[in-house]
Amino acid sequence: MTTNGQRVAIVTGASKGIGRAIALRLAKDGIAVVVNYATSREAADTVVAEIEAGGGRAVAVQADAGLPSAAADLFDAAEKSFGGVDILVNNAGIMKLAPLAEMDDASFEKHIAVNLTGTFRGIREAGRRLRDGGRIINFSSSVVGVYGPTYGAYAASKAGVEAMTHVASRELGRRGITVNTVAPGPVETDMFMTGKSDELVQRIVGTIPLARLGQPDEIASVVAFLASPDGGWVNGQVLRANGGMI
Repeated sequence: MTTNGQRVAIVTGASKGIGRAIALRLAKDGIAVVVNYATSREAADTVVAEIEAGGGRAVAVQADAGLPSAAADLFDAAEKSFGGVDILVNNAGIMKLAPLAEMDDASFEKHIAVNLTGTFRGIREAGRRLRDGGRIINFSSSVVGVYGPTYGAYAASKAGVEAMTHVASRELGRRGITVNTVAPGPVETDMFMTGKSDELVQRIVGTIPLARLGQPDEIASVVAFLASPDGGWVNGQVLRANGGMI
């Protein structure tokens, strides 16, 4: 921990949506936060300002999860600003929907680069630099299991994240580091809503027993539990926070 005993978290893709909610929640819980963004500097600065206004500590750091240097750059920034890292939340991701027969190579490879390889590099860097007793919290999706049309590339990348979670939990457990994945169902974010008609959204809602979309704060609460001492006995798991859809 830092000299003042405060834990430190890196949250990738934290300028908006679920990542923003996670950063704010962890800060509320007394954790210093590295707010990562790829392109939305202004949005990331707003998250930092909100955290600081509440008495927390945060810094915005640019890094594209799809690039080889991103994970090391984020750990470097966290160590420089706060002295080390206790929690890594691999939240950054992309989702471009298309039937497999119509998807081009570049789009497929981008899903793998950001969603899967980006998470791999985060886990690898955490395995080398996360403090003992730390937490790695990855992000999958409840489309793994549903496997709906047009989700082929996205689901494939997230299924890989789940596989790495199980392996990493066994590799890092002796250091007291837990590795888990949160797999949300449909959550009301720009990423989910973009390109969907009201009719399609309502059809999706109809598949959820709780009959509504999830909210970013609800996913952040799951992450907060896994990051807390209360989550210390949960390891190698995929938590499908999805209103019961599968």
